[in-house]
Amino acid sequence: MSMIALLAAATLTQAAPQDPPPVALEDVVVEARRLEALTREFVDEVSAPARRRGLARWRSGLCIGVSGIRQDIAQSLADHVSRVALDLGLRPGDPGCTANVLIVFAENGQALADEMVERRRRAFRLGVGGLDRGNVALADFRESDRPVRWWHVSVPVNAETGDVAIRMPGDDSTNVPRVKSEGRVNRGRLVRDELNKVIIVVDGEQVAGVGLPQLGDYLSMLALAQVDPDGDTSSFATILNLFDDPEGSPGLTGWDRAYLEGLYSNWSWRIRANDQTYQVLRNLREAREADDGGGLL
Repeated sequence: MSMIALLAAATLTQAAPQDPPPVALEDVVVEARRLEALTREFVDEVSAPARRRGLARWRSGLCIGVSGIRQDIAQSLADHVSRVALDLGLRPGDPGCTANVLIVFAENGQALADEMVERRRRAFRLGVGGLDRGNVALADFRESDRPVRWWHVSVPVNAETGDVAIRMPGDDSTNVPRVKSEGRVNRGRLVRDELNKVIIVVDGEQVAGVGLPQLGDYLSMLALAQVDPDGDTSSFATILNLFDDPEGSPGLTGWDRAYLEGLYSNWSWRIRANDQTYQVLRNLREAREADDGGGLL
């Protein structure tokens, strides 16, 4: 049975996507100190910024491109990710836009990833430090047997002007953009990190039994945030457990939404792990209050 046929069969019953039911976090999470510790652990396991940089996010519009599968399925996935992005205040690209989030399906994800890096290594490593997670992570992208693998490229920009704050490869301009500051704290307030490109490779055979809404939510997390492929999220209710616990991962959960909403809150400077922990914790508490104790937390 071909990959496309498998995907079509799994196309998830083609039922209209529905919001997943609230996923309960542990009942013992009742004390603020306990919730704060769990939140810090979740952020530490999920986040994977480029080396020596803060957490990056999309600042302006993003364009989702999906290839390697039937056109109607590809469009459904692109629309799904775009809807999640829109809920976060982002502007999805118009039809015909140049994709900066590329989702590629293949019959052999490992072979395709290896070939992509071999042929166009500069698309993954631009030759400037601090834009990605480095050679060890790239080797894992090429060689792992995961159903889905991903690669993020980010860039530091001047928080006031939006100009790139480093010299990029091929830039012969003598006017090198610089960020002036009197110390590390001030510099952190003058620089932010923005996503520049996300490449996601999906092994069609390995995801054939996954529902389209579930897969769409999983891909949304990868497209919108720098997720650690080695993070251990098994003790949390999150869509990131999709391939370890498909039945227990119906869609984006309270943890997932709090993480994304925290990342896309009104930060105008570099986002550190502590910043993200604070915002996720705040979002979880607000969700719990809105839930009136009905089980979200």
